[in-house]
Amino acid sequence: MLADGLRARGHVVAEANVPLGLSTKDRVAMLGSRSGALSMAGRLARSWSALVGKALRVRRSGRPDAVLVGYMGHFDVWLARLLFPRTPIVLDHLIFAATTAQDRGVGDGGLKQRLLRFLDRAALTIADVVVLDTDEHRDLVPAALREKAVVVPVGATENWYDAGAHAVERPADHPLRVVFYGLFTPLQGAGTIGGAIGALPDDGSVLVTMIGSGQDLDEAQSRAAGGAPTEWLPWVDAADLPALVAGHDVGIGITGTTPKALKVVPNKVYQCAAAGLAVVTSDTAPQRRAFGDAVVAVPAGDADALAAAIRGLAADHALLAERRAAASAAADRFRPAAAVEPLDERLRTVTR
Repeated sequence: MLADGLRARGHVVAEANVPLGLSTKDRVAMLGSRSGALSMAGRLARSWSALVGKALRVRRSGRPDAVLVGYMGHFDVWLARLLFPRTPIVLDHLIFAATTAQDRGVGDGGLKQRLLRFLDRAALTIADVVVLDTDEHRDLVPAALREKAVVVPVGATENWYDAGAHAVERPADHPLRVVFYGLFTPLQGAGTIGGAIGALPDDGSVLVTMIGSGQDLDEAQSRAAGGAPTEWLPWVDAADLPALVAGHDVGIGITGTTPKALKVVPNKVYQCAAAGLAVVTSDTAPQRRAFGDAVVAVPAGDADALAAAIRGLAADHALLAERRAAASAAADRFRPAAAVEPLDERLRTVTR
């Protein structure tokens, strides 16, 4: 989204990328143990050896005005500084290592947390500009470094808007189709979502699609038993996800009650709104600030309230149409070119 938005605003963006081959879950888990950290260091070294060559080819074509290190770049920002010592470095600090580990039950011990906080602090110190997704995450940046911070909403890429524009119109009397996708983490409140499914009638008025897997999948499936008919898909390719989601009426955001859950606007809220779905998500400050009344807000962790909101949309097709239109209109503010405006302004300052 950042790359697309910067291009749309007139920047020339060259990409140098070598996948590490690890999910966020894998990275957090590996950092929680000595053997895992060593294994990750080996993977990082192999990826860096290829990345250095790509970065040097970019540099030979002319020194860039800025280097943007993508999220989970706690280590890559060190390499970026080494390769581009006199170039402004922008770090997309979407994920704090320490708080993410806490949210996922990894690294609760004092030493592990201190190491992860060191990783966060070092990355923030090395960068010249730090991109955060919400005001709440900006406030986690140490006061001495906070002037580097710029808040850029996560937003949604244009393929989500395209999927919504090409979604097939369905008859008014069709069953309500509800979708959730994610990594089934505590932040997402997958157990609460499962509880809401279990509280919905098994009469075909609501059909649910649950996409993904993770630590809370078993709880979600257990609590959903006996409720609305549900299809459980362990994986959908990223290229296919927008069209699949756009074939639904309602997208579920998050319902988690962890400290991190209260600080984010999840990508699925932006994406489902961009795809033209009504959105039901937890009533938290950052989500209210981003979407206001354009989404249906329910108390975090409240399965009954979530189920009631879904039943209300299933019973009132006029309300459903209204909620879909409101979410879609709000999503226009988060297209890539609009979302990256604060970063564009900061880049034009630091690269003068």
